Amino acid sequence: MPSPRSSTTHARYWRWLGLTMAAIGLIVLSANWAERHELATRTAALRQAAAAHVLGLRGLVEKHDFLPYAAARHPDVLALLQTPQDTALRLRVNHYFADLQSTTGAAALFLVDRNGLTLSSSNWNQPSSFVGESYRQRPYFETALQGQRGLFYGLGLTTGQSGLFIAEPVRGPAGIMGVAVVKISLEPLQAAWRRGIDPVLLRDSRGVVFLSSQPEWLFQARQQLSAADAAWISSHRQYGSRSQFAVLPWQVKPLPDSAAYGLQTTVQGLHRSLLALDTPLPELGWTLTVTSDMKEVTQARQLALALSTLLLALLLLASLYWRLREKRFVEQRSARLELERRVEERTRDLEEAHTFRKAMEDSLLVGMRARDPQGRIIYVNPAFCAMVGYSAQELLGCLPPYPYWHPDDLEKQARVSQDVLQGRVVPHGYESRIRHKDGHDVITMIYTAALVDARGVHRGWMSSVVDITAQKQAEARQRDQELQLERSARLASVGEMASTLAHELNQPLMALSNFALAARALADRGEGSLLAETLNDIIAQSQRASEIVKRVRVFINPQRAQYENLAPADVIHHAVNLLKPELQRHHVQLQLQLEDGLPPVRGDSVLLEQVLMNLIHNALHAMQAQPPGSRRIKLLCWQQEQGVSVTVADSGPGIPADQIEQIFAPFFTSKPDGLGLGLNICRTIIEAHGGRISVENSPTGGAAFTFTLPLAS
Repeated sequence: MPSPRSSTTHARYWRWLGLTMAAIGLIVLSANWAERHELATRTAALRQAAAAHVLGLRGLVEKHDFLPYAAARHPDVLALLQTPQDTALRLRVNHYFADLQSTTGAAALFLVDRNGLTLSSSNWNQPSSFVGESYRQRPYFETALQGQRGLFYGLGLTTGQSGLFIAEPVRGPAGIMGVAVVKISLEPLQAAWRRGIDPVLLRDSRGVVFLSSQPEWLFQARQQLSAADAAWISSHRQYGSRSQFAVLPWQVKPLPDSAAYGLQTTVQGLHRSLLALDTPLPELGWTLTVTSDMKEVTQARQLALALSTLLLALLLLASLYWRLREKRFVEQRSARLELERRVEERTRDLEEAHTFRKAMEDSLLVGMRARDPQGRIIYVNPAFCAMVGYSAQELLGCLPPYPYWHPDDLEKQARVSQDVLQGRVVPHGYESRIRHKDGHDVITMIYTAALVDARGVHRGWMSSVVDITAQKQAEARQRDQELQLERSARLASVGEMASTLAHELNQPLMALSNFALAARALADRGEGSLLAETLNDIIAQSQRASEIVKRVRVFINPQRAQYENLAPADVIHHAVNLLKPELQRHHVQLQLQLEDGLPPVRGDSVLLEQVLMNLIHNALHAMQAQPPGSRRIKLLCWQQEQGVSVTVADSGPGIPADQIEQIFAPFFTSKPDGLGLGLNICRTIIEAHGGRISVENSPTGGAAFTFTLPLAS
């Protein structure tokens, strides 16, 4: 029969074994959780990156999607298909296509008859001209002849350069007479991808990589192509003379409960472990793959393992320490109890008084103050002295008014003190503002009760004083933060509205510009010079509107901004010319004072013109109440040491002093129907250019807005 000591040891062994296994399980669980959490975070980031790339791809396609449609309906294009031997007509169509191609930035625009022969092309006068070439075997040509829009990505048969081909059937009285085709180059997009760290690639519907940030992956397939797919690609010469496509050097590992998957591969000679996410583009028949390094996921697991192991080790050490401490406590307790019993009788009275005073002086963080029935201070603890800044020697014996009373509240505090001394105590306490000895204010809550000794004699009044200054400040900060969050939410809503506006208006504005170009071509044939001049104005304004819409999208996503060296005088003159009719209509005199030889600045001309137009519009609004003869705006431009400064000053009433500090704040406006975003947007644009903007009231009247831009490097 085992002894009780052996049974206890055995039970302790199994208990420690169970605790050890549980600890190991907790460590593994924490590491798995950290890995899943980091994986979910990285997957969400990949989804956002994929959404941005998809938006860019679709935007590029939508930008040129209307070109073959517009070209197919041009009367000269229809006439050329009917009379292909007309040399003069062919030349006009060539010039028309070249004009459309240079205006829209497309790679090429050309016309093919029903037999697949190219009749006209935007590159007709170049060595790589498409004119006379046959594209009958191209899928986009076959689809367009069937009356549908053709879409195809591949290498050009003539130039050998890759591109996206969009084909539109040209319909005439006798049905489909030919095909209008636009070629879009995706090389700039691929170059942008190659500047990134993580690989990005596009695959066609058969899994062949045709666009990639890694050149070694081009024209490789996700899996072995079937004989039918390889024959189709070869017969249509989609990728030139290539008929064999190697399999990508990938080792794919599915991840549970995740749309992404693990990827082991070699990038530029280095082995990398990646997290990949596929995003289909059904309208194009493509699949976009974005990747991210798995290093953060691995590091998160390792860190969780280390932290959980360290935590459990600390808990184990704390448990061992506690057991040793308890053991020592048990050993010493008997001796201490005997000693305390002997000392207790001799020190009871002294210990009681000492414990009472020490409890008030040292144990409490709350200020304590005792007064006799006449209001004389008879006791203060260290916390109270620290709260008011006076020592106990300075306070003991003081009668009202006390030195820490706030000078602005003397009458109120005297009345409250008198009520307390007369027994009218506020049970729930009251708030009081006091003045610290060094001059700063302290907000306190005071609770008062009668001071009665052990014999039941009323000795005065005892007050506990709590410093609530930090609480009050925290409440004020919370209110400010809630207001800021509300403003930020409204600004985010405006940003979404601006983004939607930019997306929806860009395409019809570009279409307007191209149709206006076509109309001008008709006018150039002699159908009215006045019509040509008017259409030129329409083209200029529609192109400017399109540029403004693009800048709105840049304003939402500043990474898309493209700055250039600008002459400040040109930007100013262009903005003034646009507003000249409105200045004349409001009888406003504009005085320009531009310094000669101004150096160039680097920025976006359209955004800087918008800043100038916004400031001039605000000046017009500020002078509405002025007589017409006294409405003047001064626009000055001069060079400083490190930049160029521009000032727009009006002769209006100026800005009220209580509003000048918040004039650039979002949603602050003095106009009845204003949104309050104009000046805030101006400041954002100037700061995005590396400059600064300020406002002040002129001594002679009116307000003057000044912004400074750095010089071009």
